[in-house]
Amino acid sequence: MAVKGDEVLNQFTQTVVEEEAEISEKDMLRVGIIGTGWIAESHIQSYKRMKDVKVVAMADLIPGKAEKFAKTWGVEGVKFYGSHKEMLDDPDLKLDAVSVCTYNVQHAPCAIYALEKGVNVLLEKPMCVTTEEAIEIMRAEKKSGKILSIGFQPRLDENMQMIKKIVESGVLGKIYYIQTGGGRRRGIPNSTFIEKKTAGIGAMGDIGCYSLDCVLNAIGYPKPLTVTGYTSNFFGTSTDYEKPEDAARFNVDDFAAAFVRLEGGIILDFRIAWAMHLDTPGDSIIMGTKGSLRIPSTDCWNGTVGGPMTIYHDVCGQQTQTVIPVIQSKGPGLFDRKIRSFLDAIKENGTAPVPTSQILYNQAIIDHIVKSAEVGHEIEVKIPEL
Repeated sequence: MAVKGDEVLNQFTQTVVEEEAEISEKDMLRVGIIGTGWIAESHIQSYKRMKDVKVVAMADLIPGKAEKFAKTWGVEGVKFYGSHKEMLDDPDLKLDAVSVCTYNVQHAPCAIYALEKGVNVLLEKPMCVTTEEAIEIMRAEKKSGKILSIGFQPRLDENMQMIKKIVESGVLGKIYYIQTGGGRRRGIPNSTFIEKKTAGIGAMGDIGCYSLDCVLNAIGYPKPLTVTGYTSNFFGTSTDYEKPEDAARFNVDDFAAAFVRLEGGIILDFRIAWAMHLDTPGDSIIMGTKGSLRIPSTDCWNGTVGGPMTIYHDVCGQQTQTVIPVIQSKGPGLFDRKIRSFLDAIKENGTAPVPTSQILYNQAIIDHIVKSAEVGHEIEVKIPEL
């Protein structure tokens, strides 16, 4: 049975409150982690909380890094590898799934190779760097018949799900304009995030993909048609804000903006920043013919909404506002829900909780923002045939 986003919290909560049965070794899901950097820390913590999972392998290009990672997090009985290919080529390993936690430009190669080896994949965001890579991932997914889910855990937040419920209820009428984005006044990461050779894209891939998913998922992910994009990196390349050695190698976006035409006559106005002289470039807004929804901004949309949401609409001819209080989560954390929904999809022969068919459009928008910014004018969104 497929595990859908709206069902994950109730399903997970029911699972954890039930009396746990003893799980035999043969019923354990055998998981490997590819890339043992920062985001892998959240994966290993979640996997350790799952009683039906055994992390049996870790791969990292840096010698000794995976071994140190396993020791830090108290994981024993793990085999270590110098690359994802070494891990996936081991005939004795017999993996059920992998978490791909590498830097962005390695997302596609690692995910594709795992799928080709018949292994289910939880792929961290962003899905990849280019539209073409996204299509290649989806081709491998289709051919393999395995589950590939993208790591967009905000989907599983009750408040994010409320946004989708509000749109689907019809209270806003026909949607015609969306504004989304956000960002940090100061919040440039370092390490592999700031170079094209490892990250491929900057703020858009790190936090922009979340804000896009927040609104696009709510309206059913219509296909993007054209993009007018702009990118800059005034802060990242300046020694006024970054260390000289980091400023010298910074060559991705720290700010991006775009005007996107979507199917159905919908306009998307997008902006995202790692750094700016502003507290926020604005709340997210979904405007419809019967009402509009204001969603308070956050630093990066990787959790929940920034405060109570408001519906602006008319009641009996009078302009009014309906405040939607923030829903306080009583269940497990979002990362645990992401991991659990992926594992349950594997065990129940279900479908991906966050499918590539949707995130393809998220990736295409980001990729075409980059391409439009390079040529300096609006471009048509071109997505290769699957």
